[in-house]
Amino acid sequence: MFEQIDKFVDQCITLTTKERELFHSLLKFKRFRKRSYLLQEGEVCDFEAFIVKGCIRTYYLSDDGTETILSFAIENWWVSDLYSFTERKVSNMFIETLEDSELLIIDYKSKTELYEQIPKFETLFRLLVQRNLFALQRRFHSLVSQTAEQRYLAFMEKYPQIVQRVPQNQIARYLGVSPEFLSKVRSTIQKKK
Repeated sequence: MFEQIDKFVDQCITLTTKERELFHSLLKFKRFRKRSYLLQEGEVCDFEAFIVKGCIRTYYLSDDGTETILSFAIENWWVSDLYSFTERKVSNMFIETLEDSELLIIDYKSKTELYEQIPKFETLFRLLVQRNLFALQRRFHSLVSQTAEQRYLAFMEKYPQIVQRVPQNQIARYLGVSPEFLSKVRSTIQKKK
């Protein structure tokens, strides 16, 4: 059950056997059915979750009910609302499973204990936050500097495994276009081939 997360951790920090055992003891393994909410708007996020199996999306709803998808996450990725989790404030986002999913979850109290007992985990989670920030910066840059076609092609190249698993209408929302517009973009790309 811990093999995937151990490989992930080992890329960033080195643990003793005792440290690894403590880390494992603070994680909870949970299964979720497709279309389950891990977090809904108005709740305080009390988890950071490592995805063992499955596909998850994070999104916001505008006042008129329009979804804006912030991210997709698959195996060996982490998912959370970092602001809500860290600041202990209510979230304005939803985190939903798109497939049956298996997660290893650490809650706020356990993460605090982890930092106290094994300070090098702060390095691991700092690196995760940095990677998340870099990804958001790249995404923002692409939204303001690229055409919809360029964004779609870049998404397909960078995340081919997600393209296979996520409905096109959700990819459209992630890219900031309507599903109809994305269909036109895909048609244009096919004609160029």
